[in-house]
Amino acid sequence: MGIVGDWDVSIKTPIGSLQILYSFEDRDGTLVGSAAGTSETVPLTDIVLADGGRQVSWRQTVTKPMRLKLEFDVTVDGDRLSGHSRAGRLPRSAVTGLRRN
Repeated sequence: MGIVGDWDVSIKTPIGSLQILYSFEDRDGTLVGSAAGTSETVPLTDIVLADGGRQVSWRQTVTKPMRLKLEFDVTVDGDRLSGHSRAGRLPRSAVTGLRRN
């Protein structure tokens, strides 16, 4: 099943934990995704699968609470994911998530 589906994700940032809904979809063989927070919904770009779909990376840009370009690298293990995000020179933030049923 890989990353396709909806995920409740927690990102532990220096300013506190963020709860984000990530959605990944296969559209005619192309993986697309979005991230929905309390303030905005943004598209994911440069989604790359590796290791048979277990390793997933992507980029996204947010404008709230501040404008940031984020890079994600996660490992999918069944209905769980874990990894890190990075915003420029800021320290990495831990990312964990559970697939919605």
